[in-house]
Amino acid sequence: MAFAQTMFPRSRSARYIAAACTAIFVVSTLYYLELPGPQHTGGFGLDEHLPHWSAPIPTGYPQDETSPLVWETRAAQVKDAFRHAYRGYLQHANGFDELRPLSKVGVNNFNGWNVTMYDSLDTMLLMGLWDEFEAALPVVAQGDFRLLRSTPNANAWSRSGYAPFFETVIRYLGGLLSAYALSGEKLLLDRASELATLLEPAFNTTKGLPRFGVNPGTGAVTPSQSGILAEIASCQLEWTYAAHATANKTHYDRVNTLINTLADAMEERKGGMFPTNWHLSAGKPVSESRSVGAAADSAHEYLLKQYLLTGKQDIENLEMYMLTTNEVLTRLLYLSPNRELLYVSDTTGSKFTAAHRLEHLACFFPGLLALGAHTVDLNAAFAALDPTKLSAEARRQYTLLSQYDLRALHMAAAEGLATSCWLMYADQPSGLGPEVADMAHTVRDGSSKDTKGILWMDAVEGWRNKGRTGPLPGTDEKKPIPYTLSEKERTPQAPWDYVVRRADYFLRPETIESIYIMWRTTGNPVWRERGWGIFQALEREAKTPTGYASLKKVTQSPAPQSDDQPSYFLAETLKYLYLLFSNEDLVPLDKWVFNTEAHPLPVFTWSEWEKHKFGISN
Repeated sequence: MAFAQTMFPRSRSARYIAAACTAIFVVSTLYYLELPGPQHTGGFGLDEHLPHWSAPIPTGYPQDETSPLVWETRAAQVKDAFRHAYRGYLQHANGFDELRPLSKVGVNNFNGWNVTMYDSLDTMLLMGLWDEFEAALPVVAQGDFRLLRSTPNANAWSRSGYAPFFETVIRYLGGLLSAYALSGEKLLLDRASELATLLEPAFNTTKGLPRFGVNPGTGAVTPSQSGILAEIASCQLEWTYAAHATANKTHYDRVNTLINTLADAMEERKGGMFPTNWHLSAGKPVSESRSVGAAADSAHEYLLKQYLLTGKQDIENLEMYMLTTNEVLTRLLYLSPNRELLYVSDTTGSKFTAAHRLEHLACFFPGLLALGAHTVDLNAAFAALDPTKLSAEARRQYTLLSQYDLRALHMAAAEGLATSCWLMYADQPSGLGPEVADMAHTVRDGSSKDTKGILWMDAVEGWRNKGRTGPLPGTDEKKPIPYTLSEKERTPQAPWDYVVRRADYFLRPETIESIYIMWRTTGNPVWRERGWGIFQALEREAKTPTGYASLKKVTQSPAPQSDDQPSYFLAETLKYLYLLFSNEDLVPLDKWVFNTEAHPLPVFTWSEWEKHKFGISN
């Protein structure tokens, strides 16, 4: 295993999507204007082997759900949902960051620069909403990134006088770069480079790890030396593509320094996952807590995606991804006792104690595993690791996994995890998933005794030792637990295998993201149907006259709503749904890489001149 100087040879294959509106799509959209809204069937749908809440297809449409017209019609419905959400934003919150869909006012949660508009630019392009995109360009051109604007009803950091680095990067910078890549509008690249430059004082720490916040008008930064993994290690894609698209060496140097710091930390730790808490100037972790959810999620994501974005030449990031997933597979994946739901846990304390909870934020992870299995020769990448340079624990993980086909194992984990994340939706009367579930179950006799899950790899080892017969543990067919329309609220009882700990739903995209990637990597239509059920639930439970609202309790139907329409609902949730239902593969996974806000960036390789200019070693 070599932790050498970062190596990024790549040659740009810039491909701009011209998402033309075909005749059949126009016809489907026109038909949709007459379609009835989704209906709650309260149980299973058309196929007993395909759990969903599918509303009847309107009379006159093909009943065959493999029909391209059916799926284009469904894509048109998502497009209409985007129009509804964006129209409400423009009508009631134009000039502000986000819409409060119940009180019909705007709020500045993210710098006061119209974050919903910036976050939506590439969604408009992919959906062919040319008029909306064109109308947004003058606003982008006139925006003042040096001026922070808050509102009394904003979150705490918006009143602090600093732009939150992580959120600004993934929403604004990522949105501008992606919209430029899709449209070729130079204005967007110019504004992106300007914003990147204004944010770069955040990198002025000893090891180049960014601080939490920066004032883009003065260059002042937040003083704290503490950082969390997701916020310090989720800007590589944006700065790398900005460097490539602008030929700006400063942009490149920032990301190169950050990656070298991460690689040095991994070399010192000799493998495994990165913990969640870091000291910025030291460039080292200061805890042993692990997570693929809050505080860590996108950092793991960017290890693989940096490798893919740079034409599969950045070997250091691939190595760090492999070592990370080795530990997740062997130490953080569990099976629940009754239903054998596969879930990924975080840890508590310093002794690697599993918390046995599944966060909605962690439901991006099955999609990441499937993406890696689809785009990378995982067996070759695993074989390239040098076990003599690993810690005793990392060597144990390596030895255990060396007995398996890594691609098949990653895909099995992706299948099981994605199914569990979907079931968190399908089990609820609202059809939408909770923020946090405790993965313990009440035993079948109704007592209060809780039982924890078992390590997935222990179960897989048992399966292997018994001759590898039948599906891998956690990957067998599963169905939601039935409920009746008379139930006002779902209460924890056997045999759920979990307890809803936080019942709110913030219009989050992670489960839909994984469902989309599972569809694109497997071609299994069950994933599309599951996504369709979730979209119907959104229409039924979250839609308001002015947009879409977060929910307070997914365990009820109708679910009580919250006065919140986050920008990522338009940037991610609706985008992934549209891509899931679209018959055309608008964003091929081997040619584009999504940042953590679902902004696609094109895969490229460095030119010889770029390698010379930036000092990139071959």
